[in-house]
Amino acid sequence: MKTLREYYVELYGDNDISNYRWGQLEEIIEKAKKERSADLKEADQQGNSWYLSEKMAGIMLYLDKFSENLKGFESKIDYLADLGVTYVHFMPLLKSREGNNDGGYAVSDYLSIEKRLGTMKQFERVVQLLKKKGIRTCIDFVLNHTAKEHEWAKKCLEGDPDYQDMYYMFDTREIPDQYEKTLTQIFPEVAPGNFTYYEDIHKYVMTRFYEFQWDLNYRNPQVFNKITEVMLTLANKGVDIFRLDAIPYMWKELGTASMNLPQVHTLLKMMRMIADEVCPSVVFLGEAIVEPHEIVKYFGTPDEKECNVMYNASMMVLLWNSLATRDTRLMEKSLSIDYGVPEDGVWINYARCHDDIGWGFEEKIIRELGLDPEKHKQFIIRFMEGRFPGSFSIGELYEFNPVTLDARNSGTMASMCGLEQAVNEKHQYKIELAVKRILLLNSIVIAYTGIPLLYSGDELGQLNDWSYKKDPAIAHDSRWLHRGKMDWEAAEKREDTRTLPGKIFTEIRRMLEIRKSSKVFSSELKSIPVDMGNPAVFGFHKGDKMMVLANFSEKEQWADTCHFDWFGLPGEMEDLLTGRRVRSWNNQILLGPYEVLWLV
Repeated sequence: MKTLREYYVELYGDNDISNYRWGQLEEIIEKAKKERSADLKEADQQGNSWYLSEKMAGIMLYLDKFSENLKGFESKIDYLADLGVTYVHFMPLLKSREGNNDGGYAVSDYLSIEKRLGTMKQFERVVQLLKKKGIRTCIDFVLNHTAKEHEWAKKCLEGDPDYQDMYYMFDTREIPDQYEKTLTQIFPEVAPGNFTYYEDIHKYVMTRFYEFQWDLNYRNPQVFNKITEVMLTLANKGVDIFRLDAIPYMWKELGTASMNLPQVHTLLKMMRMIADEVCPSVVFLGEAIVEPHEIVKYFGTPDEKECNVMYNASMMVLLWNSLATRDTRLMEKSLSIDYGVPEDGVWINYARCHDDIGWGFEEKIIRELGLDPEKHKQFIIRFMEGRFPGSFSIGELYEFNPVTLDARNSGTMASMCGLEQAVNEKHQYKIELAVKRILLLNSIVIAYTGIPLLYSGDELGQLNDWSYKKDPAIAHDSRWLHRGKMDWEAAEKREDTRTLPGKIFTEIRRMLEIRKSSKVFSSELKSIPVDMGNPAVFGFHKGDKMMVLANFSEKEQWADTCHFDWFGLPGEMEDLLTGRRVRSWNNQILLGPYEVLWLV
């Protein structure tokens, strides 16, 4: 195993400049150690294995949509504790540029809170209040770029030698054109190209995401040092989880797609080693929306660790596909693939998030099922928008390409599960089915190995927020359809199971309570999908400890127990969700519409 110094030399060489920067990095590390509080050092002694616990459950939220600001958030902490979450992912709350800021991902100051949300002092207070309730804090840490208004960019433009070359800047199009030959476009419709020419400075700047987001140049060791200093400073304010944003793009190399390059993994290994030395209770959550075989690499290896946790984006896609098709075979076969996740590597499972849904499937499996990948993708796009005959979903398209007809989909969990359509029609049976779909998705996310993550408002069944179309600043971006304000009037009804918010909230809360009460839900016990012989039924087991059966159809389905007769059958089992005893009848178990059983 290499040392931190060896990794540093591997990236930056062994010369006067890199040695000078290495000395700076050592000073940054020592300073952070001295400034770490006694309380945090005490937590550090326990390490960070807490993320493997069955008690882990998260919620992600936009602070302004949830409680307006940090001050208002303080009075909402009891609500989160009541729901049963044990970590909160605050969507971007660090200071970002004015105007269009990519939802807060164009950071202009890593060490300040967005003014309308509060101050850093208030943030530290909130972090401490959450800890007292047993809730940890996760924030977004944007690694690939900063806003063009960031102090580093300004000093770079002023010619400060300490900040020069912290970004990719060129006087002519020659090198940018060479890059463009192999770079993909991240937002081809709204932000085509990967470089922007600025007339006022007469330079071409790499802007892979949006024009106002300048890509950091990690070839310059000063960039790594500065980013590390920020990370340690925020960790010392009590942050438990860093969501490392857009990590596949961090290192650029001419002649490549500049994604998932080996140097990115070296950067992450160095950051992990530094965190383990200074703040070992901290966890890294990696955001890499790439192919599964590439995602797993960001966990690192047992000897060379990178991220502790990664997003299971595939599960979201597979869950919605199963609902739309009433066929779980694609999910069963896809989740059965062993990508080599290390023992301490954990997925975050979710059915909805702040972003759109992009339909990335394993094409080989699609073909094995007798389907045409492109036609199937077009079906799911139309179904989730609500344009396919018989669809229960109401959503919108995102990044629609009129030539290829490719698109992604936006919408809240409830609206895409059919609740909006059912409420509009005042159709009681459809309402019941929609609620069952919502609870079905949550039951899989909560029971499957990994950390369940809820999106704020979904626990109450909030519908699409169509008012975003009235705001010219965001009307072009359909993702704001599912980023509506928290409905606190609905939240007041959460204990009344006669109401829709009450039915959904109390069931999700109960699932989380059950999860936290049993080691069977620990991330150390892996979930194994089972071919149930019935396309409508998804099944998975956790060793001989638990068997989950889920009906993804609105019709009754039989599950043949011969597919899991090793699970102590024939015999009586208990459904953890209802407490009822379950026996197979003629070696079969009957599942009602969208019913789920957690059998032990």
